[in-house]
Amino acid sequence: MKPAPFTYHAPEVVDEVCALLAEYGDDAKVLAGGQSLVPILALRLARFDHLIDVNRIPALGGTARDNGTLVVRAATRQKSMEQVAEVPLLARATPFVGHFQIRNRGTVGGSLAHADPASEYPAVALALGAELELARAGGAMRRVPAADFFVATWTTCAAPEELVTAARFPVWDGPCGFAIDEVARRHGDFAIAGAVAAVGADRAGLALFGVGPTPVAPEHAVAALLAGAPPAEVADLAVRDLDPADDIHASAATRRTVARHLVERVVTRAREEAHASD
Repeated sequence: MKPAPFTYHAPEVVDEVCALLAEYGDDAKVLAGGQSLVPILALRLARFDHLIDVNRIPALGGTARDNGTLVVRAATRQKSMEQVAEVPLLARATPFVGHFQIRNRGTVGGSLAHADPASEYPAVALALGAELELARAGGAMRRVPAADFFVATWTTCAAPEELVTAARFPVWDGPCGFAIDEVARRHGDFAIAGAVAAVGADRAGLALFGVGPTPVAPEHAVAALLAGAPPAEVADLAVRDLDPADDIHASAATRRTVARHLVERVVTRAREEAHASD
């Protein structure tokens, strides 16, 4: 199939993108890597009257260190994250993202803005306490914690006139450990369930994906992880309040069981790495 007709825009600066979004609102969609958007349009699962291509905007590409964070600009290709030493969890999550052809074109900001609850980068952002930068016309900008950014399946707190311009991932110093794991029908498919863990001397992060309408950071489990509770106890707390849905890929019970085992596994691995780096 082919997408419904649309008007194509190719702005060269961020403010022009924001002006177009402000003008057309819900009738416009940003095109970055297109790895999720193009199939949706081709199958006519959605249609937009205006597509705004951001690939010609240099300010939206690349990474930079800033005040203890790694700033990953929104149009940075996923493949470039495979070698990011400053945020090991990003590097380790990237091979799970689709296939290498997808990662060659897919963007970090696009994945975060798409907000698929079974994708890896939103869970990494949540576990590490990342912030999303959102721009509006006229140069206005705000930062939103990942915990507030993801609202529902494919839905974020970004207003129709706002553009995700970057994600700011904290750089953890000192002895740290990081781990990610997931279960999918085939490598590259979206996860039936997944978990990420981060362990440091004075902080910890944990998030699950594929088990709800958004990535989940179970507060009691994170507190237990920080307090040094056994991995099995952390895992029990992590799934205690989960309410995943049944679908053609897995039952709710299967997702809960798989998620529990994955949490125990990633917590164990992250702690082992943290102790080895001490």
